[in-house]
Amino acid sequence: MEDNLPQEFWEGVEQFNKGQFYTCHDTLEFLWSEASEPHRTFYQGILQIAVALYHLNNNNVRGAAILLGEGSNRLQHYPSTYAGIDVNQLLYQSKALLSVIQRNFPRANNLENLLPEAHKNLKIPQIVSIEG
Repeated sequence: MEDNLPQEFWEGVEQFNKGQFYTCHDTLEFLWSEASEPHRTFYQGILQIAVALYHLNNNNVRGAAILLGEGSNRLQHYPSTYAGIDVNQLLYQSKALLSVIQRNFPRANNLENLLPEAHKNLKIPQIVSIEG
């Protein structure tokens, strides 16, 4: 399945993993707007998580929580691995971050304030590629 995705998707994954969330949004939004199912919803879920992390970096914790939830809800309908991506890992990390946000909002209103309060293994979600 990995071969079915355009190179721009993998560029978006790289941008996501480097913390370039706005750039990732732009890359994946173009793909999303042109895609058909099932890739369309897959792109949208990742795109929403990227925008959530962008919001979090800009102290928009409420927006981050909403989009983490929406992106996770879209991705939970996919198999544990899809299109060369470990969907379960991305979902686990995204839901763990959402849980921390929900427990600490509004007191911890940005990323720097959230992570010290969080579980020691919590980290910013990463997209893990599965070697096939």
